Amino acid sequence: MAKGRGPQIPGNMNNMMKQIQKMQRDMQDAQTEIESQTFEATAGGGAIKVVVNGKKEVIAIELKPEIVDPDDIEMLQDLIMVAVNDALKSAEETMSKSMNKFTGGLNMPGLF
Repeated sequence: MAKGRGPQIPGNMNNMMKQIQKMQRDMQDAQTEIESQTFEATAGGGAIKVVVNGKKEVIAIELKPEIVDPDDIEMLQDLIMVAVNDALKSAEETMSKSMNKFTGGLNMPGLF
């Protein structure tokens, strides 16, 4: 054994480690790109629009004045909830599709 040299990693193992590191960087880049995107959904025939980002944070809610009925606040709340959930679902689906390119469809809970 040569002095001053650590354990030798076989060439194919070294290449595999490089591939894994590249995949991790690519996944991080894809996640960062999606987090900077916006996703929107509407409800009430377009009277309510919700915009979320890829981090699943609500960044805008727009209401047309005609949808605001002081006598029916419950309907307004329900429509906002529908629009928010639809926008979040869109963001989640985009993230899942992007990550599936890297995981090959493997179910890896907690990865993203």
